[in-house]
Amino acid sequence: MPAQLWTVPNVLSLARVPLGAVFPLTIHRPHLAVLVLVAAAVTDVVDGWWARTRGQVTTLGAVLDPVSDKLFVVAVVTTLVVTGALGWRAVLCLATRDIGEAPLVIWFLLSAHMRERRAKNPGANVPGKLATALQFACVTLAILKSSPELAAPQWSLVLRTLLATSGIVGAFAAISYWRRALRSR
Repeated sequence: MPAQLWTVPNVLSLARVPLGAVFPLTIHRPHLAVLVLVAAAVTDVVDGWWARTRGQVTTLGAVLDPVSDKLFVVAVVTTLVVTGALGWRAVLCLATRDIGEAPLVIWFLLSAHMRERRAKNPGANVPGKLATALQFACVTLAILKSSPELAAPQWSLVLRTLLATSGIVGAFAAISYWRRALRSR
């Protein structure tokens, strides 16, 4: 397992953990906060792409990627709630996919068989990627909206629309994750 840990995809996945730890320190500097988000988004896209295209899909990576994602998201959302940039209804919209997927993540953590099956079928999930893109857009807009020098009056309506869309797409993504997991049993 230690050799698997140091593959490029797994290191990229793990990079989201320190990025999550740094995020609260950047929240009062919107440009830096958005830069941390962009760095996390890049690691999220590149880790899976690299693993699939270079034959470095591992059972460990099938666990590290979603766990790193969740740790990063918790740090960002907690920071945004504490600073007042997001309310709890917004958080529920953003977390729709993650709430629906949480039991599945636990199942993967507890089942070596499911982790192996996931590593053998590593294809990206289009609804999941779209939900992630919408989440990043919502969080970026919430950061910019909360900054007096960057805010625009119409951003509240745009953010509400994006949050609702994120919730709907997140529900579809959670369903598609479950369908894929149940088919691969």
